Amino acid sequence: MGDHQPQPHLNGAYYGPSIPPPTKTSHSHGRHGGGGCCGCLGSCFSCCGCCILSIIFNILITLAILAGIAALIIWLIFRPNAIKFHVTDAKLTTFTLDPTNNLRYNLDLNFTIRNPNRRIGVYYDQINVNGYYGDQRFGNGNVSPFYQGHKNTTVFGSKLEGQSLVLLSGGERKDLDEDLKSGIYRIDAKLRLRVRFKFGLVKTWRFKPKIRCEIKVPISNVNTTSGFVFQRTKCDVDF
Repeated sequence: MGDHQPQPHLNGAYYGPSIPPPTKTSHSHGRHGGGGCCGCLGSCFSCCGCCILSIIFNILITLAILAGIAALIIWLIFRPNAIKFHVTDAKLTTFTLDPTNNLRYNLDLNFTIRNPNRRIGVYYDQINVNGYYGDQRFGNGNVSPFYQGHKNTTVFGSKLEGQSLVLLSGGERKDLDEDLKSGIYRIDAKLRLRVRFKFGLVKTWRFKPKIRCEIKVPISNVNTTSGFVFQRTKCDVDF
């Protein structure tokens, strides 16, 4: 009665607990964020050049914004107004073109420069005055450097005298014939400048503005009496 009966042999498969799959080892080679190197700033310099370019770009944008803010603050403090140039007087005694295209000229010019600003001074490091007839330059003169203070009007003169080879086009020669008959010559005085502005103790870098003065000058010699009087002329300023 106390004997144990042998259990039957199991010929089928045994279904026990499932075996977990093997853990896969990830070889990221130092990459972060699934293949992008720019997700972690700490490793940018060692793994990816795009992060360096991004940092440089952000720095440049920041500097540009700061420069714009500084310029706006300076403008609000000093409120700069445009410098004004005028030709106040001009005297032409010689302006003749011989058959060999040699132009003889004698022209005296007086200029004024008005600085209307209360807190800005101007250093005129170079002033070069050029005479043009049409598109042809015929003479030049230099003016000594000077400093112009606040709310100041400065007067200076320049003399263009000599002779120069001038090759006029057909239209320019026709204009010269008309000016010769009327006794009034259409001449351009162009100024080439190098200037610096002074804001308190701060001096700016050099600017190279271009000044153009379109004038009509009567010839004033003993053989002509046109009756035309030179008019004060405002110049165009291009910074």
